[in-house]
This record gives sequence, structure tokens and C-alpha cells, in this order.
Amino acid sequence: MYKPVKRFLDIILCLFAVVALSPVYLLTALGIELSSPGTILYHSMRAGIHKKPFKFYKFRSMHPPKGKKKDMFITDPKRVFPFGRLIRRLKIDELPQLFNVVKGDMSIVGPRPMTVEHVDELYCGKYAMILNVKPGLTSAASLYDYTVGDTYKDNEAYRREVLPIKLEMEKMYVERQSFAYDCNLVWRTIVTILQVLCGKKKFKDMPEYLEIKGRAKQDGV
Repeated sequence: MYKPVKRFLDIILCLFAVVALSPVYLLTALGIELSSPGTILYHSMRAGIHKKPFKFYKFRSMHPPKGKKKDMFITDPKRVFPFGRLIRRLKIDELPQLFNVVKGDMSIVGPRPMTVEHVDELYCGKYAMILNVKPGLTSAASLYDYTVGDTYKDNEAYRREVLPIKLEMEKMYVERQSFAYDCNLVWRTIVTILQVLCGKKKFKDMPEYLEIKGRAKQDGV
């Protein structure tokens, strides 16, 4: 019953956001044009619901790679230009994904879409269920990545310590998705971005994280 309502809200809210944020789109495009040679938008192929591939859009925040791109889950800080660092920190680089939502590739809330190169590696076994829902602009896992994952500088440490938590959080969302939980995640996302804008750097452990760690402790992991 919730799916048709969720789709309706996705379209209405995203169209409103695109209009309301149109000055931000224009200023961001100008800032990128003045900061770094290359395209304004960046896209990559991501796996959507039932692993259906789609073009995932972002405002470009990094200089184009020199040579072959490395297989990394963390950002190479040397490639991020100053204006790009700003829009990444405030999540402005994600705004083009509002059009992905309107197109139907994504939803406002849902698991973050995995790259097609990594989807079979990570969304498998008990995590295959993550592919049964549309990916989203925000989720508990994306908030965890925003507040914790972005502090990591080592790719292997990120794979070992952050990715397992994110996968558990995405699985948790699929199991518990509801209108109330979606509203909760949207509100928490807005508050977190505003806190970052005000200079906050350290955040309390998320309730999802505490639950996952609690279960692991009970299981003796």
C-alpha cells in the first residue's frame, strides 16, 4: 500500500525541490566551471531495483583521473578541488539525483545505489534483498558514511570497518521500511547537513549502529 504513495511523494517533493533549489543548481554549475576543466555533471552506472542498471548523476567535485581509475571506496583527496570539497561536504553534489528520483530510477529514501562493478560482490547472500527496493538519496547507511565513513583515509580499513556496518544498515532499512521511518531518515539527514554547515564534526552513535553492535555482542562476534 505504501509504494504508490511513496512514488507520488517522491515526484511531488523532488519537483518542488528542483524549483526551489534552482539558484543553487546555477551557482554550483558556475562554481564547477570556474574551478576545474571538464563537465559540470559526473555520472556512473549504478545498480537499481532488481539490479537494473541506470545512470547515476552528481555534480562533479573532482578533477578527471589521470590514467586508469583505481578501485576505491574512499575519495582520493588529491583529486578534489576546493569548491568540490565544499559541495561534497554539504551534499550539494548529490542534487542532480533528484532527477533520478523523478525518472523512477531512485526514491528519496532507500539504500544507496551500488556501482555495477561492486554490486555482485557486496549485495549477495543475505544482502541480496537490498536489491528488492529502489535505491535512495538518503538512508541510515549514507548518514553513517557521511558522519563516519568520510573520516577514513585508508581504503582497506574502510572496506573492513565501514562497509559491513553500511550493509547491515541497508538490510535493516529493507526489513523495516515504512512512512514513519522514511520521514525519520529525511529529518535526520536535513539536521545532520545543517549541523555540518554549522561546523559540527563529531556525532553521536546512530541508533542503527548501536543496535547492530548490540546484536553482534550478543552473538559473540
